[in-house]
Amino acid sequence: MCPNAFPNMIVGLEDGSFTEETPTTILVAVLMKDGIWIEDVKIEEITVDGLDATQKALQMLKEWNFQAVMLAGISFGGFNLIDPTKIVEEFKKPVIIVTRSKPDNLAVRRALMEHFEDWKVRWRIFEKLGPVYQFRPLRNEPPIYTEVLGAEPEWAEKIIRACSFSCRVPEPVRAARIIARGLTAP
Repeated sequence: MCPNAFPNMIVGLEDGSFTEETPTTILVAVLMKDGIWIEDVKIEEITVDGLDATQKALQMLKEWNFQAVMLAGISFGGFNLIDPTKIVEEFKKPVIIVTRSKPDNLAVRRALMEHFEDWKVRWRIFEKLGPVYQFRPLRNEPPIYTEVLGAEPEWAEKIIRACSFSCRVPEPVRAARIIARGLTAP
């Protein structure tokens, strides 16, 4: 499953804000056409530090026709992880993970071990990820970090560059973030 063409329908996923006192937050999925036009938005509630984000994401994607998914990392609502391999398996579509800062998986593993009895279950999701790639989608912006499942990194880089015109974060993820944070900001 290595796509050749530019996907005209891309989904971006991001979570809402939350505090220590907040038991839940939202997960927002935005379906974008040509990386520019919002076609649809879905919102689900997820448990902060829970284990329901993967299932909720799969549910949200079921009725949409899309060619790729962009995740803003894999941790949503604290350490409620979306397993990108499940998206690839279920829909046979590539997943591009985009982060603004370089992932520090050793620090993540330490935090999981310290705070979660089921840390091994959560850590297995991180172990399935591939290498981290760094590049600058826009010349005057800091780099962005990506991981890709179901496609070649060069393909993912082209998609990110094509969808990053207002800042280094691709529009599907940026739109999902704006909506999620706008609905949960204090």
